[in-house]
Amino acid sequence: MKLFAEVDAILAPATPCTAPLLGQQTFMFGDVELPVRANLGLYTQPISFIGLPVVAVPVPLAPLPIAVQIIAAPWREDVALRIAHALEVKGVVAAMRPAM
Repeated sequence: MKLFAEVDAILAPATPCTAPLLGQQTFMFGDVELPVRANLGLYTQPISFIGLPVVAVPVPLAPLPIAVQIIAAPWREDVALRIAHALEVKGVVAAMRPAM
């Protein structure tokens, strides 16, 4: 809570890896192979658990995206959403359009 006296939000990784392929069961985290389902929320679960407002936004990378989370002080969802919107407008974050 002391940190939010000095900053409006915290930008942190949302996932430990790029987006898994459909049906992918595991991913490499350093030298360790981990199950996707149990570990994809490795960085977001603690934030959700303590109840801070957070917005996860995709950062396009070729060939698959990775996400960052914007974490705000309690009851400041507006801050997280405004930052996410500003990043989207600037083209920093964007959901990739599916190929047709």
